[in-house]
Amino acid sequence: MGGEAQETDKAALFARIDTSVPHPARVWNYWLGGKDNYAPDREVGEEIVRVMPDLPVNARAEREFIGRAVRHLAGECGIDQFLDVGTGIPAADNTHEVAQRVNPRARIVYVDNDPIVLAHARALLTSTREGASDYIDADLREPAAIVEAAARTLDLSRPTALMLMGVLEFVPDAEQAHASVRTLLEALPSGSFLAIAHSVRSPSMDDAAAQWNASGATPLTLRTPEELLAFFDGLELVEPGLVSLPRWRPETGTSYQDREVFQYGAVGRKP
Repeated sequence: MGGEAQETDKAALFARIDTSVPHPARVWNYWLGGKDNYAPDREVGEEIVRVMPDLPVNARAEREFIGRAVRHLAGECGIDQFLDVGTGIPAADNTHEVAQRVNPRARIVYVDNDPIVLAHARALLTSTREGASDYIDADLREPAAIVEAAARTLDLSRPTALMLMGVLEFVPDAEQAHASVRTLLEALPSGSFLAIAHSVRSPSMDDAAAQWNASGATPLTLRTPEELLAFFDGLELVEPGLVSLPRWRPETGTSYQDREVFQYGAVGRKP
């Protein structure tokens, strides 16, 4: 029975996958040089690159930022629990891999509602024996459900890092986006952290976003740096604050430090 139920679940999961329209996670995967994408994803990815040639730079800069942020949080800040919402298709150096290199006991919960992401995550996301890694099929716009499910793996009475990497763009309503972030942060205690990476407005990014939204893909919205800072109201920003991603605590080998990347990020601590 267990095997039959598992196959039924798998069939239901793949039935939700629509490969006829581009999807953010798959286009991002294409820009990162991955293979988990389809023709519509590659087509819109190329169309956008013609408008904004540096878009793949944004994707790569975000992957590097995730690594630096997690190393800082797990190392200097001693955080051993991570709630990563809007995970995307797994790639090299996912949150749990970076965190568990620093602390093998780290516990990570990933959240995404895209079936192709879930299908890959179940196959690729593993954990150290000392730690834990779980995956939740949920939507950022329903934060209470995320909190309830995350509590099965994380002790939410202890400091936790909330990771929102390239996902708030897909919650265009500002009130809803702020309400979701607020609900998730309210479930976490003092000493927890919020880390955000988000595309910011510029003439070329505005053109790229218009091209994306015209493709029929999940609509996205760009925000200004000032609008992004509002998500950190009441938090203590970690130096250097909100900056172009390569300028956030760059390490030896950090790419793109010599240019403005229109993907910004920051980390803040809940007092």
